[in-house]
Amino acid sequence: MQNIAILGLGEGRSTISASLASKKLNLVKICDKNEELCKQRAEEFNFHFYTTDYNELLTDPAIEIIAIYTPDHLHAEHVKQALLHGKHVVCTKPFIDDLSTARELIELAQSSGKKVFIGQSSRFFEPMKRQRTDFDNGIIGELITIEAHYHADHRWFLEKEWALRDDFKWLYGGLSHPADFIRWYLPDIEEVMGYGMISSNGKKAGLKNEDTMHFIFKAKDGRIARVSGVYTSPTQPPTRDSGMTCILRGTEGASQADYHELRYSVTTKEGEEKIITWGDKHKDYYFRFSGQSHHAGEYQNYLEYFADSIEQNFVAYPDIKEGIGTVALLQAMDRTLKTGKIIKINDVLKEYSLI
Repeated sequence: MQNIAILGLGEGRSTISASLASKKLNLVKICDKNEELCKQRAEEFNFHFYTTDYNELLTDPAIEIIAIYTPDHLHAEHVKQALLHGKHVVCTKPFIDDLSTARELIELAQSSGKKVFIGQSSRFFEPMKRQRTDFDNGIIGELITIEAHYHADHRWFLEKEWALRDDFKWLYGGLSHPADFIRWYLPDIEEVMGYGMISSNGKKAGLKNEDTMHFIFKAKDGRIARVSGVYTSPTQPPTRDSGMTCILRGTEGASQADYHELRYSVTTKEGEEKIITWGDKHKDYYFRFSGQSHHAGEYQNYLEYFADSIEQNFVAYPDIKEGIGTVALLQAMDRTLKTGKIIKINDVLKEYSLI
């Protein structure tokens, strides 16, 4: 059993639930600079070991893992301090917001001998797990292409002050999920081209960055993929259009994983068609809070996978290098929106001496 502490109790709410429910983790302490939020979580989970001082986590010899769920611009420093103090690290996506810190973090992880795992949680959701297993077992043959999207009616975000700031981008907070699906199956993306806009709803609210985006990716071997993100418009009923979907098309079959609906469909190379849905037991596991606002089940899945990687000494993916690669991809996506040009991922990596 691994001793874990949690920094950042907004998104970290799911991690608290996951840690307390797991037989592979022992929650030692939670931390947030907002003491009222600490007290709120303490009451919610009847867990009263909290602090507002990150140094208490760093200097506690009993803590083996620090799980970081702070705002994106704080990740690099929080990860750095955890590694300097000999802790394994879980960090929510996107891993960092500035690639100028990437090389230092890679070298620090190597010199410390500690593991860094990126919480790309959607990989650990039931339909996506089943899709990956079937793919690895050759059910659909050789992969031809991938399509992934995250379409959600998030107009309620526009009522929040922070959503209208210059630094708020759905590209990083939302599209990082379907973009990660692309990298999961096609890790060697060479270039990206995309277009984006601020919708009429976004403009009316005062949104500063794109809420509607479509991208095409090309891998080094020539295969292509696409990603779409639409966030401030009504959506189709979930029986027709899941909020988040990953579609694989292979030489002999195809598969589709639908996130919130806990739905998976596959056509195998034998021509068999299957649709699988998971019932209330799985819904209660994955969505432990009202309104599907937090997805604690997938967090528990990836935390336990990370705990296993420490005990069994294997690499837990996405690791630090893969996490940085995804940030480079997202930054290339950001640049193509600004320039209207094809952006090569290696050009981004070269700027920061990462290749």
